[in-house]
Amino acid sequence: MKLIIDDAHIDQIKKIYEFYPVDGVTTNPTILAQSGRKPYDVLKEIREFIGADAELHVQVVAKTAEGMVEDAHRIQQELGKNTFVKIPSIEQGFKAMKILKAENANITATAIYTPMQAFLAAKAGASYAAPYINRIDNMGYDGVSIAQHIHDIFKNNNLNANVLAASFKNSQQMLDLAEYGVGAATASPDVIFALVKNEAITSAINAFIRDFESLVGEGKTMKDA
Repeated sequence: MKLIIDDAHIDQIKKIYEFYPVDGVTTNPTILAQSGRKPYDVLKEIREFIGADAELHVQVVAKTAEGMVEDAHRIQQELGKNTFVKIPSIEQGFKAMKILKAENANITATAIYTPMQAFLAAKAGASYAAPYINRIDNMGYDGVSIAQHIHDIFKNNNLNANVLAASFKNSQQMLDLAEYGVGAATASPDVIFALVKNEAITSAINAFIRDFESLVGEGKTMKDA
C-alpha cells in the first residue's frame, strides 16, 4: 500500500519526507485554501520538492465536464503530464474522465461514498478511486469495509484501478486497509505522525538506553563502547 500525504503545507510535507517512506502528495481545494497562498504557487513548490516522478494529485473545481477537462489541461501544463487529476465521481465527472482517459491522463476519482461510484469511475478510466473513510463512518456506514469492497470489485472485474483511501481519523483504519492490500492511502500529517506514537514503544527504547548507559556511561552509544 502506498502512503501519501494529504496536505499542502510544504514545511509539513518536508518533515514527513525526512522521516517516513512516503510516495507523494494529495491536495484538494479546501487544503489549498487553508494554505492562504495562490494555488499554483503552492503546487509548484510541492512538485519541485517531491520531484517529477512522485505522485501529486490535484483536483479540478469546474462544475461541467468541459470545464473539468480545461482545469485538467491547466493542471498538467503547470505541474507535469504525469500529475493525477482528481475528478469528482458524478455524471459530469464521468464524462470528463472518459475524455481525459482518451488523452492518456492520470485520473483520480474523488468524492466517493459508494462502491457504485468507484465502479463507474474505474470503467470511465480512473486509475484511483478515493473513498472518504471517516466521512463514510460519520454517515453511519463502515468506511473501511466499503474501501475493501471497492478493492474487491476492481479485482473481480479486472479493472485497472486501485483504491486511494482518504479521510482517516486513526491509524487502525490505515492498518486494516494495509493488511487488506489496497493500493494506497492518503492521510493528514497529524495521522501520519501518530502512526508510531505509542508509550510502550517509547518506554522500551528508553529502557534499552538506560541499561546500556549503566554499562558504558551516560550519553555513550555503540560508537563509544
